[in-house]
Amino acid sequence: MKRVLLSGLFVLWVICLGSSQTPSPGLESPQVQDATLQSQALGREIRYRVILPAHYAEGGRFPVLYLLHGLYGDYLNWDTRTGLENYARHYDLLIVMPDAGNSWYTNSAGVAADKFEDFLVKDLIPEVDNKYRTIRDQHARAIAGLSMGGYGAIKFALKYPGLFRFAGSLSGALNAAQDLDAQRAEFRDKLVEVFGPAQSKTRKENDVFQLLKGLPAGGKTYFYLACGSSDFFLPVNRAFAEQLAAGKFSYEYHETAGGHTWEYWDQAVQPLLEAVQARLSTAANP
Repeated sequence: MKRVLLSGLFVLWVICLGSSQTPSPGLESPQVQDATLQSQALGREIRYRVILPAHYAEGGRFPVLYLLHGLYGDYLNWDTRTGLENYARHYDLLIVMPDAGNSWYTNSAGVAADKFEDFLVKDLIPEVDNKYRTIRDQHARAIAGLSMGGYGAIKFALKYPGLFRFAGSLSGALNAAQDLDAQRAEFRDKLVEVFGPAQSKTRKENDVFQLLKGLPAGGKTYFYLACGSSDFFLPVNRAFAEQLAAGKFSYEYHETAGGHTWEYWDQAVQPLLEAVQARLSTAANP
């Protein structure tokens, strides 16, 4: 059973999602590349993986999806733990998966050198736009992720409203800067290192609920939220969807059976990719 909150309305229906790991017949394989970026923001090299569209070699420019990993993960996770390469065959998307450690995609309050927000915005996006044939425009740029990465994706879209057309979160830890350290002891030390103590400036500047309140109603970014019905982040995802509805933002919210697991994310990334393709411009810049 799948429950969807779409523009403030609940709809119920039964849906079956396939998760084939075998290549889709009749479709070309996307090209996978690993690269290293010398980040000025971090002062060190950072790895990332790129999945190029199957028809990339034929020319043209393509929209980009930045796909963020979760806590304790790395830049390989999406490609090695899901059927992402197979699913990507169906879409004209350039998919970029950066390595970000356990940074929460934030300029750390406790470690001055860990400026992972600056890395993505100031280093990675220009690197990708210069190195690959991308459409260098908000309307052709998306960001999404799981858990920590879901929080990061939503936060980037809110802090940089002119940068992304689409922001997607799967099982997003959307209360990361708010009170997650008080709820989950296993995350506490790193959360306090990154965001500082309760009521710190860094927490306020990176709280997605506060950031959303500061934006005018509507906006150009389309938000996509999905969470498993057995996930411990379900309440905070519901709360954020309700705030999106109250602010009249364009969004969709999905609940399907599942927990905080790779089995769920493998299923959930498939409709996310479809939504990204539908929302991004595929026309090259003049």
